Amino acid sequence: MKIHSECIPCLIRRVMFEAEYSTKDKQVKKKVVQNACRLLGEIYDPDECSAAIATKVHKLVYETLGDDDPYSNLKSQSNKIALSLVPRVEKLVRESSDQLRTSILCSIIGNMMDFGIRGGSDSPDTLKDIFNELFEEGLGYNDTEKVKNTLKKSKQVVLFTDNCGEIVFDKILCREIKKYNSDVFLTLVVKGEPVLSDATMDEAVELGFDEVVDEILTTGCFAVGVDFKKIPGALEKTLEKADLIVCKGMANYEVFSETEYRPVVYLLRTKCHPIASSMGVPLGVNAVKLFR
Repeated sequence: MKIHSECIPCLIRRVMFEAEYSTKDKQVKKKVVQNACRLLGEIYDPDECSAAIATKVHKLVYETLGDDDPYSNLKSQSNKIALSLVPRVEKLVRESSDQLRTSILCSIIGNMMDFGIRGGSDSPDTLKDIFNELFEEGLGYNDTEKVKNTLKKSKQVVLFTDNCGEIVFDKILCREIKKYNSDVFLTLVVKGEPVLSDATMDEAVELGFDEVVDEILTTGCFAVGVDFKKIPGALEKTLEKADLIVCKGMANYEVFSETEYRPVVYLLRTKCHPIASSMGVPLGVNAVKLFR
């Protein structure tokens, strides 16, 4: 997805959020905003991918802050809150007539654990307050039957994770994918370095994903979404032979929509107009959309 003018205030809002969260030093916060705005002014190009521009801006912000993981506490809090909801999620899945679909919906609800942007969460605790409401809301765009038909015939499936917190529910989704098609070789992909509140290998190991997936790979570098010019060879080969790519969250949509990888299904909450309009999905819904 190309960057929209609407993405600019959203990006600066998130920059200000991480600066406020990382430091109390007013001079550092001032320099963060100055540096981010200066760089954004230099590299802004409506023909460039929104996530690629965001990656450069956030990299500079982290360097200015002298903090390689400003979301560290939020990430651990998010996982803790999500883990407290696991019994509820497990019950919903267990009692559902369509366990895969229910695990997909719960995984998407976890995508609300996104901080510093409109349409996201104010704090990890928010998920407890809105979980039931979002579950009752269901799927506002629903390609799950198409996904199930594709999954039935798949041998290699790759799931790209997004935020901490929601990754807890992704583990349940991974288990249900394997139950739906036991022949699937399932690869989980996490971020190669801490970026925003996204999950890394540390969280994948801590949460025991080795129990539900066949391998865990990383994107290999600091990137909002994925930087396909820098992905490790193992991930590149895995993508080439994938029968289905599952992408969690908006940033993964931003980058994968710029590629020819197919089939790919996006599981996310449409939190902004640019994403919703680009996908052809209503704003503010839980969405499952398959591109073939």
